[in-house]
Amino acid sequence: MSFRSYKDKIEEGDTAILYLSNNLYAIDVQPEMKNKKGELIENVYQTPFGALKVKTLIGAEYGSRVELSKGWGHVLQPTPELWSLTLPHRTQIIYTPDISMIMLQLDLVPGSIVLEAGTGSGSLTHALIRRVRPHGHVHTFDFHEHRSKVAQEEFMEHGIADFVTAKHRDVLADGFGEELNGKADAVFLDLPSPWVGVPHALAAIKDQGGRFCSFSPCIEQVQRTCLALQEYGFQEISTMEVLQTEIKVSRRTVPVRDLSFLKQKSSTSPVEEKPSSETSYVVGTWPQSTPGHTGYLTVATQPPYARSKAKKSKPENDDDKSSSENGDKMVIDETV
Repeated sequence: MSFRSYKDKIEEGDTAILYLSNNLYAIDVQPEMKNKKGELIENVYQTPFGALKVKTLIGAEYGSRVELSKGWGHVLQPTPELWSLTLPHRTQIIYTPDISMIMLQLDLVPGSIVLEAGTGSGSLTHALIRRVRPHGHVHTFDFHEHRSKVAQEEFMEHGIADFVTAKHRDVLADGFGEELNGKADAVFLDLPSPWVGVPHALAAIKDQGGRFCSFSPCIEQVQRTCLALQEYGFQEISTMEVLQTEIKVSRRTVPVRDLSFLKQKSSTSPVEEKPSSETSYVVGTWPQSTPGHTGYLTVATQPPYARSKAKKSKPENDDDKSSSENGDKMVIDETV
């Protein structure tokens, strides 16, 4: 329950983050666990610095030092950022640099209703929940039934199931559901064919307008999505790539030569080849290597009452347009 709110001490059932020499481990704080035979045994977590008896964490303060059989570490309060670094990967996940930009571009505030298509491992979902609670809600969908079920169980274990609804649904084929039409402040798509989901996003966003964002690794996906957004009346369409660069601050010593002799009209003393002094500066240096490409973020704004206007201007042959999960057939006409 440690994801629900910040607290001072660890309780049974919490998820704690163990920090060991720049490595992070997520631990379920349960004093006992079942072995392969189904028998209850003492829960002992093995680390590179020895064993940790998990029951000793109960009652300890978050941020405190914990003793291991061959060393020590620190136990931290879980956050969406730390969880994204320790969660079990069921799919490729979105990391903090992209997540922070998504939060900004979707204009989310506490109380917002946001729809997410592509639950995956739940990395972004945890961040969305933290942003919209306590009065907002996240509706997340995944076409893979097992992933959706595991995600829902994970949200319950973390104590945040009140703020999220996880469902098994193929959004590209079936949309978000009639019950969510006109209910969302923002829509996020992490799907192989986000352009197919644009009309479903249009139907889900409120009449007062809202924001749209999609995550795509390939520029061809971005091109199709932008064309679909333009066709369905979205405005302020833009695409960005988030590349995090960390500048290393260090101190460097630079040799300095005394040039005071230049002030004299003539000088009989030869110039010394060696520097006469040194000066120390604080400088910033670029890293030798930078993180590579993750994906493109395409964002757009749905203006107020765009959905009703789109219905009136819907082409007669719109029924002939079909969609599929893999995007074999497009929703849009690329000749436009």
